[in-house]
Amino acid sequence: MKEYFKAKKISESVYWVGAIDWGIRDFHGYATRRGTTYNAFLIVAEKITLIDTVKAPFKNEMLARIASVIDIDKIDYIVSNHAEMDHSGALPDVIKEVQPEKVFASPMGVKALNAHFDLDMEITPVKTGDELDLGNKTLSFIETKLLHWPDSMFTYLKEEEVLFTQDAFGMHFASANLFVDQNDISIVKRECEKYFANILMPYSSKITALLASVAEMNLPIKIAASDHGPMFRNDDISTVINWYSEWATQPRAKKAIIIYDTMWGSTAKMGNAIADGISSTGIEIKVIPLASSDRSEVATEMLEAGAFIVGSPTINNQLFPSLADVLTYLKGLKPHNLIGAAYGSFGWSGEAVKQVNQYLTDMDVELISDGIKCKYVPRKDDLKKCFELGVEIGNKLQD
Repeated sequence: MKEYFKAKKISESVYWVGAIDWGIRDFHGYATRRGTTYNAFLIVAEKITLIDTVKAPFKNEMLARIASVIDIDKIDYIVSNHAEMDHSGALPDVIKEVQPEKVFASPMGVKALNAHFDLDMEITPVKTGDELDLGNKTLSFIETKLLHWPDSMFTYLKEEEVLFTQDAFGMHFASANLFVDQNDISIVKRECEKYFANILMPYSSKITALLASVAEMNLPIKIAASDHGPMFRNDDISTVINWYSEWATQPRAKKAIIIYDTMWGSTAKMGNAIADGISSTGIEIKVIPLASSDRSEVATEMLEAGAFIVGSPTINNQLFPSLADVLTYLKGLKPHNLIGAAYGSFGWSGEAVKQVNQYLTDMDVELISDGIKCKYVPRKDDLKKCFELGVEIGNKLQD
């Protein structure tokens, strides 16, 4: 198989030996319309070292890429930066086939790997500031707890200024072009933003602290090599750091998001009236009908929004199922600095608006009103109230 899968050199001694997953379209509830990659890296030093592995079904592809450079039994060390299965799934079999001298992970990584697998060898813990001598190269480690798992860790190759960042600065984007500057920057930014919103948003305060601490370390970085998607190098590194700094802050932007689902069009009409009211104030508006959209798209739009308006009809005394799904998902992502409101149509009970308000309250959204309810089909006065609510929200964002 090694004739068909080749490693790609990214620096003096580092090779990309990962795998491209062109076909994946769902990543535990996150829509991945552009596929993804599982990046692993081989450092050809006096002590040959593998940084991370890949998702289990792609093990042979990774080993074939390694074999295009060296015999796999020449690997001395393996470093696991992150124990999630898309990076560690192949690890048990790789250990059996390679028989490395040592495997390294953060202290929490040791616990996570042992909880996942019955491994054939003991894992050596490494902490922030620890170094690993590769003979003619040096690795150092930075624990990045809860970015986005408790075990997460960066590894830095000092002599070549390569920072292996596990999931940080990553994106679900399958491309044969390994570097950001070889791809369409608009796609890169969108997929990086989507990844941040759906994976890292709950840890925004920790990201801000980590960026500050890494800056204090004053590490020169030529390549930031994530475990997903194209890698950042040279000037692009400061670009992605600036993106992360802005996204982590989540300032209240002059943009409003309306999401809704509808049974017979009434809730849709109400949402369109609210949207017109917001637009009349000069505020950017994005309307997302859930019948044709997914939760990860909503989360991405939320990252740069100042207002969040939710419309739901009432069915069986409950909010509509698609709204329950999305709101539960967003609640876990913990967006902040939002104002918002609820609205919806009903036939004879009308509990949905109250239930949506509870979700918004739990998300610390500042409610602009108690919500607007309309029985059956909205009349002129109902749509007027919706438009006026939109104007109030737009004016609030202009303050």
